[in-house]
Amino acid sequence: MESVTDLQETPATPPMDPGGDERVGYQAAGVLLIVLGWFFAVLVNLLLHLTAPAAGYLFASWRVYAHFGPYAQAALVFGLFTGLMGVALVVLGRRSPKGPLVLPGYPY
Repeated sequence: MESVTDLQETPATPPMDPGGDERVGYQAAGVLLIVLGWFFAVLVNLLLHLTAPAAGYLFASWRVYAHFGPYAQAALVFGLFTGLMGVALVVLGRRSPKGPLVLPGYPY
């Protein structure tokens, strides 16, 4: 019989230490949601419909008319909700306690 070697039981990646600064993630996600929600889904949506002629624009494979239909209304509501979630994340990031700014997996 061969002898069995007892390997040291260590994980393939070191465990994450929760001592990092989570505020950076909250603020980055909040700003991204604000830009995607309020800029694209609200502002660009409204501008496209307000400036569209009677025949409409051909934008990629979509035709955008001056009529503000149910799809445009749903995009507007979704954009408003997404922007509000972004504001909530930015506020949460500003009110959270400060921690060290580190990259995951690097020692402190």
